[in-house]
Amino acid sequence: MTKVALVTGASRGIGRATALLLARQGYAVGVNYLKDDVAAQQVVAEIESLGGRAWALRADIGDESQVVAMFRQLDATLGPIDALVNNAGILFQQSSIEQLTAERINKVLTTNVTGYFLCCREAVMRMAHRHSGQGGAIVNVSSAAARLGAPGEYIDYAASKGAVDTLTTGLALEVAAQGIRVNAVRPGLIYTEMHASGGEPGRVDRVKSSLPMQRGGTPEEVAEIIAWLLSDAASYVTGSFIEASGGR
Repeated sequence: MTKVALVTGASRGIGRATALLLARQGYAVGVNYLKDDVAAQQVVAEIESLGGRAWALRADIGDESQVVAMFRQLDATLGPIDALVNNAGILFQQSSIEQLTAERINKVLTTNVTGYFLCCREAVMRMAHRHSGQGGAIVNVSSAAARLGAPGEYIDYAASKGAVDTLTTGLALEVAAQGIRVNAVRPGLIYTEMHASGGEPGRVDRVKSSLPMQRGGTPEEVAEIIAWLLSDAASYVTGSFIEASGGR
């Protein structure tokens, strides 16, 4: 029976690479996105060209009603969820603490933290044995910034990813006996549209020489880690974090 995966923020970057890789591995994929209909449909079309099944799911993960509607649509179109990849997130330009506003901080936390909680809640309600589910796996995309701290980075973004790490650990303990594994990957400097637009264009190339591996990473490299954590090959792995940061 075909497994069903939902990837949030799947129209670009790490989310797109993950959706395509999971489709190649036989998953039917829910392609969540926020604004770019064309990009999301392109991902769906590419998956279908590979002989797979996919469905574009437009939803703001920070909005509870939209998250509930998205999961119901996934149920109706692709079937019960087996795997959740919490990847959607926002990153504003680097800022000192003096320049931060409550509006910016709350926007980052709503998407990067509340959105992850809401998607985990809906997934657990479908996966957990106590809800007659068959179990499943969740991978949260965190950030090396959560481990390294904010100096030279983005303090509100780093704080939000620290919360994602805490969610990962706590939820893994809560649902382990319910047949659900919860893990996280912490990408470092990755060539994505997020770093090119929300952050500083060209930043990866400017600082890559400071990394032990002397290069930035690719979305496809992160996607391989996510797919492994979702797979049966990682069946005894939960509450774990894998660094994808070039040795930093």
